[in-house]
Amino acid sequence: MTAANAPQDRYNAVWIIFFILGLGTLLPWNFFMTATMYFTQRLKDPQTNGEHNQTANGTVVIEGDNRNVLESKFNNVMTLCAMVPLLIFTCLNSFIHQRIPQKLRISGSLSVIFVVFLITAVLVKVEMEPLPFFAFTMIKIICINSFGAILQGSLFGLAGMLPASYTTPIMSGQGLAGTFAAFSMICALASGSALQDSAFGYFITACVVILLAIVSYLALPKMV
Repeated sequence: MTAANAPQDRYNAVWIIFFILGLGTLLPWNFFMTATMYFTQRLKDPQTNGEHNQTANGTVVIEGDNRNVLESKFNNVMTLCAMVPLLIFTCLNSFIHQRIPQKLRISGSLSVIFVVFLITAVLVKVEMEPLPFFAFTMIKIICINSFGAILQGSLFGLAGMLPASYTTPIMSGQGLAGTFAAFSMICALASGSALQDSAFGYFITACVVILLAIVSYLALPKMV
């Protein structure tokens, strides 16, 4: 399929599939960042964490800065673990696409990200010590952004084989991902939900969207 040979897009099914795939590339990571308060709460010292029952609106008032080292460094380390793999694998995309089939790159990346978010959702209900939780969270961030870079590069490469109009739904889906994550956070703040409940909702929603993206991608060849 080339730009000169457009797909027979009945009912705009191909356009919708690319929109869902675009949504699936960024919504999970946006939800992950939205749950930052949940992660920092899990990093509190056990005695401190037991004294404060913080909700999603973060209205707990604590005198002074009682954060431990893991809490204070979480955002910095998270940014580093996200951006470095993203940069590396974005640069490696030109080499990876020559050695790994496109179907494996897209479906495999989505599957890995799905498993990571499923584990993240399960861990919301599992007690862990702050240090192992911090280390495991950073490993998950590296996995999400490494495979996310491969996914985005492969997806735009796939759209590049079609007319230019099929790049638009990918970008529209990515734009909606940020909007939807922000709206979800506003709803969590307004409802006063506990941080763990809000985070669990974020991660489960991300799993549903990723699963929908996988099903949509597998159905794409039948549409063109």
